[in-house]
Amino acid sequence: MRIEEIRGWGAKIADWAARYLSTVHERPVRSPQAPGATLKALPAAPPERGEDMEAIFADFEKIIVPGLTHWQHPRHFAYFPCNSSPPSVLAEYLTASLGVQCMLWQTSPAATELEMRVMDWLRQMLGLPEEFQGVIHDTASSATLSALLTAREKALNWRGNGQGLSGQPAVRVYCSEQAHSSIDKACWIAGIGQDNLIKLPSSGSLYGMDVAALDRAIVADRAAGHLPSAIVASVGATSVGACDGVRAICEIARRHNIHIHVDAAWAGSAMICPEFRELWDGVQLADSVVFNPHKWLLTNFDCTAFFVRDPAALVKTLGIRPEYLKTQGRDGIINYSEWSLQLGRRFRALKLWFVIRAYGLENLRNLVRDHVRWAQGLAERIKATADFELVTPPILSLFSFRYKPEGTADLDALNARLIQAINDDGRTYLTQTRFQDQFVIRFVVGQTYTTERDVTFAWEVIQEIARNIK
Repeated sequence: MRIEEIRGWGAKIADWAARYLSTVHERPVRSPQAPGATLKALPAAPPERGEDMEAIFADFEKIIVPGLTHWQHPRHFAYFPCNSSPPSVLAEYLTASLGVQCMLWQTSPAATELEMRVMDWLRQMLGLPEEFQGVIHDTASSATLSALLTAREKALNWRGNGQGLSGQPAVRVYCSEQAHSSIDKACWIAGIGQDNLIKLPSSGSLYGMDVAALDRAIVADRAAGHLPSAIVASVGATSVGACDGVRAICEIARRHNIHIHVDAAWAGSAMICPEFRELWDGVQLADSVVFNPHKWLLTNFDCTAFFVRDPAALVKTLGIRPEYLKTQGRDGIINYSEWSLQLGRRFRALKLWFVIRAYGLENLRNLVRDHVRWAQGLAERIKATADFELVTPPILSLFSFRYKPEGTADLDALNARLIQAINDDGRTYLTQTRFQDQFVIRFVVGQTYTTERDVTFAWEVIQEIARNIK
C-alpha cells in the first residue's frame, strides 16, 4: 500500500467509524458467536502475496466485527467502562501516523514534555498535592506492579534487584479481601509470592479493610521475622466498589514505615468531582496512586495515570542506563522508560491532552455526575421492586442486585441463569460477582454514550427476562 492511499482509506475508515458509533446501539452488546467461529473463518496460513485493501476491509466487516463485544455500546453495563470519545479516536489516529517511540526524552522531546504537563493537569483535577508526580502506564496492573516492586526494594534496602530474593526475609504485602486480582498477580511477578499477600477482612457500609486487623497483622509479621513492605488500599474495588479507609491505613503505614499504594483504577476518575473525594480522604498521605482515564474519562484504552510521591525511589527500582540509552549533553531531563516496566512507550499523552482540552473539566464532571445519579436512581427502583433485592447500594455508579422471587430454593443458580439469558438476549450486557458467598449481578453506569433512557431500558429488559426465566 502506498503512502498516497492513506488519504482515501483514511476517509473511508473515518466514515465507517462515524457510522459505527452512530449505530452501535442497534447491535447486540455482546457477540452472539459460538467459540471458534472467527478462528474457523480465518485462513490457516498467511498469504504469500499482498492483498488488496478492499478485500481486507471487507473481511474486517464480515469476519471480525460480528465477533466483537461492543464496548462503546450505550447499554454496556458490564465489568467497568472502557471509554472512548471522538477526540481520543482522532488523537490515536495521529499517534499511529507519527509512530513515535517515547522511551527517552531525546526520542521525542515533545512527547515527554506533554506527558509532564498533562499528568500535572490530572494531578490538579484530582486535588492531589503538588509533591506528586505522574507517569502514564498502559494499565493499572503495570502501575501496581511498579509500586510493589518499589516497596519491595525499599523494604530490602535495595538488595532485591541486585542479590535476588533468595535468603532475604519474607516480604509481606497487605490488602483487603475485596482488592483486585492484579494485586495477587503483582505479588507473583515481583517474587513476593501469594503466601506473603495478607488479605484482611472487610466490613462497614463501604466494605473497607479492617484497620485494627491490619495493624495486628503487621505487628505479628514483624515479630515472626517477616518484612512488611506495602499496603494496597482500594478505592472503588471491582467486585462491588469497596473503598478502604485511606486515611486510617496511611496513618498505620507511616507508623510502621511501610509503602502505601492506593488503587483507584475505576473510581479515581470520579475524584475530579470534589464531592466524591471523601471516598479517598487521606490520599495525600499515600506514596503512590493509580487510576485509569481509559475507564471513565473518555480516553480510549490504554491509558493509566500513576502518581508517586518519590520519583527517585521509582527510578532507583526500575531505571537502567546502558550506554546506548544515555542522552548525551542533557541534564535534568526525564526519561519515562525509567518510571515504568516497559522500555518502549507509546505516545499516550496525546489522546489525554486532546480529551481534556476538547471537553474541559465542566463537561467531564457532568458526565460522571450524571452516571452516578442514574445508577442511584435505578438502585432505588430495584430496592422498591418486590421480587428483586438490592444487595449492595451504589458506590458511585456501581451496585449489585439479584432476582429473588418468593419460594426459590437456589437463588445462586437462578441468578446465574438470569445473567446468561440477559447477555444472550443482546440488548444489554451485565457481569456477575460473589459477595458474602452469594452470586450477585453487578450494574455499573459509565459508558460514554449512555443516556438515562438506556439505563431505564436495561432495567425493563432485566425484568422482562427475569419473569420469563425457567
